[in-house]
Order: sequence, then C-alpha cells, then structure tokens
Amino acid sequence: MSNQQTIGLIAGQGRLPFMTACGAKKAGMKVVCVGLDGSVDPALADLVDVFFKGAVARPGGWMRKLRKHGVTTTIMVGAVAKTRLFDPFKIIKNLPDWRAIRIWYWRLRKLDKRNDTVLNAIAEELASGNLILEDSTMYCKEHLATEGVMTKCRPPASVAEDIEFGWEIVKKIGELDIGQAIVVKEKEVIAVEAIEGTARMLERAAGLCKKGGWTLIKTAKPEQDMRFDVPCIGPDTIKSLAKNGGKCIVVEKGKTIIMDKPQTLELADSLSIPIVGH
Repeated sequence: MSNQQTIGLIAGQGRLPFMTACGAKKAGMKVVCVGLDGSVDPALADLVDVFFKGAVARPGGWMRKLRKHGVTTTIMVGAVAKTRLFDPFKIIKNLPDWRAIRIWYWRLRKLDKRNDTVLNAIAEELASGNLILEDSTMYCKEHLATEGVMTKCRPPASVAEDIEFGWEIVKKIGELDIGQAIVVKEKEVIAVEAIEGTARMLERAAGLCKKGGWTLIKTAKPEQDMRFDVPCIGPDTIKSLAKNGGKCIVVEKGKTIIMDKPQTLELADSLSIPIVGH
C-alpha cells in the first residue's frame, strides 16, 4: 500500500487551482480534486491524480467522493460565487442535497450573508463530514508577496505618503467585509472596492481621476482567515492598472498571492508598474 499522503482540492475559476495543484504535487502529495461545475477549467484534470466535477448546490455528493479517495484535509481555491454560492433560488433550481440545505437554512438561518459568514458556514459543514479545510496558500507560498519593492522599477516617493494615509482605511473596509482594496492619490481616496471586485473598481477610478497617477492598495482583512478569500493580484490586475492610469500597486506582505509571481513581476516591469509589499 502506498504511503503517499492525500490532499483534497475544491477548485473554482482561475489560475490559483493550477498553482495549488502543482505545488501539492511538487510536495509529493496525491491530489484529489473536485471541480465546481460551471467554474473550473477542465484542463486542471491533467494536473491532478483524481478529478471529478461537483454541483455547487450538492456538496454532499462531492464530500462523499473526497472521503472515498482517502481525503481528510482539503483546500478550497479559485473564484467561486461566494455570497451567491448557496443562494436559495440557485439551491431550488439545482435540486439541492441536504448539506446545501443545512448550510443555507440552518447554519446561516440567523446570520448575515457576508463572504466570511458564508465561507465559515461551508468550512463548518465540511468539518462535520470529517473534511478539514486548510490554509489555501499552503502549496503556493513562494507566490506570496514579500516586503519591499518586488519589481525592478521603483515607485515615486509620494507612494510612501499614500500608503501611510490609506493603509488603516483599507484595513477598516476589510474589517467591515466591504472589500479589500482602495485607490488613493495624494492622500485622497478615489475609489473603494465592493462586491464588483478590483477590476471594476479600477475602471471606476479611471473615470473619476482622468489624469491617472494613482496607487492601488490591496490588503488582507485584519483577521484574515487564510483558508479562503486571500487577496490576489495577477497579470490582469497589472494590465488593468496600466490601461486605467494607475502608477503603483501596494499589497500586504505574506498575505497576498501574486499569480505566477515571476511572470507577473516581469510584466509589471515591462509596463513600468512598481509592486510593493508592505
């Protein structure tokens, strides 16, 4: 019998599930992956040992399959519907199993439906089925932001003042579970991230500050649960910043994932967008 350890991977959209799978395989793990139907890239199946799709509204089925393959610990990464993950209309439409009903109508019955609340309810349901949700950065820590300027190009001196001004503001926004990013210029908040996400916020910032020259500050929440909703930036963020007139990106060291970090930093240099870990 093989002594190889097994890790589960609950995968949504984007590059992060690929990075996690590669990291886990590099660490010698057997990866059993449930790809959330309608979200996951089917190409992920080629990187893992076992792959199957699972309906978002039927977690009981894919929880059983994970356990059948020896999974006791799992990681959940990639873009998922978050607060809409267990929307009551989605549940009815997709013929929910009893675990989905338990999450929405029992665990969340008297609670708000903010991201952290919903994701914690999912984690609790997984734990009740003997599946422990682990730190989502466990197998991609080399892609976390480090302290200081990570690019070859360096930010203007004014960025330090904007960081000092904006840092506590964005932390407070995160504490309230509104968003994880703001746009700042000359000690003035130009835009605040909400449910629309960072990309749409950058487009708004371009309309509000047509001269550009602003800084994106993106942080983790004050009590960030590293099991889910870890802040990320990647090539799309860099391109959007350059397109919309931004001059610099500031992210929280040790708690922000830079997608495909070497390539993203190279792209940032090519577009003269400094990336700073604070």
